Amino acid sequence: MSKTRILSIVPYKVLPAKLGGEKGIALFNEYVGAATDLLCLGVKSNTVSDAMNYTMLPVLSDSRIRYFNPLLYFTVRKHLKQYKATHLLIEHPYYGWLAWLIKKTCKVTWVVHSHNIEFERSKSIGRWWWKILKWYETWVYRSADIIFFISEDDKKFAVTELAIKSSKSHAITYGIEVSGLPTDLDASRGIIKEKYGIADSDKILLFNGALYHHTNYDALNIILQKINPGLIQTGLQYKILVCGKGLPDSFDELKAYKDKNIIYAGFVDDISVYFKAADLFLNPILSGGGVKTKAIEAMAYNCTVISTTIGALGIKRQVCDEKLMVVEDGDWNQFLHLLVQSFHQSADTPPDFYREYYWGGIAERVVSILSR
Repeated sequence: MSKTRILSIVPYKVLPAKLGGEKGIALFNEYVGAATDLLCLGVKSNTVSDAMNYTMLPVLSDSRIRYFNPLLYFTVRKHLKQYKATHLLIEHPYYGWLAWLIKKTCKVTWVVHSHNIEFERSKSIGRWWWKILKWYETWVYRSADIIFFISEDDKKFAVTELAIKSSKSHAITYGIEVSGLPTDLDASRGIIKEKYGIADSDKILLFNGALYHHTNYDALNIILQKINPGLIQTGLQYKILVCGKGLPDSFDELKAYKDKNIIYAGFVDDISVYFKAADLFLNPILSGGGVKTKAIEAMAYNCTVISTTIGALGIKRQVCDEKLMVVEDGDWNQFLHLLVQSFHQSADTPPDFYREYYWGGIAERVVSILSR
């Protein structure tokens, strides 16, 4: 059988990769590109020199009309033939119409890489047109040859609720770049403690996310108004680090919480140092779809995650052991109870977690599926 050659279409800027969704695509391409040939068609605003183990061509416009531009058919078809691609992979179902047209006129296997059930996410945040999106998304999944869902939960939903064929549905998770416990945990902890003047006796709690997004600033409000006041009453010694860009002006950079164990770090260049320094990651998410990649990243760096049910959706709990503590959505008393309980636990992230989530292993599974 000839070698798998993938032509990938990424509909928005992902390089340089800074946010979770951007990293998910960039690292997927990087590790799959190390295992087989991959050419990516991206938007012009990408920094294409950041692409590793694959080539990115900036041939898509950054204008919103790119999602509906019928002339893209000729651009994609030309590159597909020149590259002699065996597989056409689209990130998200947005370009399903385009892939369908290409599939009609070219001999190629059409793959959809889903990052969440899009219409469910739109429904959860109150978008009126979610039913139209449901129809379109279902049509895309039914029309494609192979679908990579971001979790077993999404795969099961698609098969049972949308009548997608199980035989072409696969769970390909968000991955991590470390294949085992990091060796620089103590060094990272020292760096963060010195930078923010945190005492050796303090536990470090972390919250991270794009703070301009309501899912994350709503969660931050829960930390400030419900979780932290309860923690203060326990008398435990700790600091909560809040990382992320785009904090609304109404929060006033959390100045009112400086004397309440809250440290606002803002956007940081390397969040991995903060994950490695932290003892606990707070994930009181109540909305949004898809896998919360920051929870997976936190456990990769040996940080215990305290999460709501929706914040832990799609994560394979059986490989996390005590590193993932989950409460029912909105049960902040139990959230606080597990948080306090975790102050006195020190179990490491188990080897099974790394076997499941390391990008190298994920890429091998992807190529194996595509080459069948």
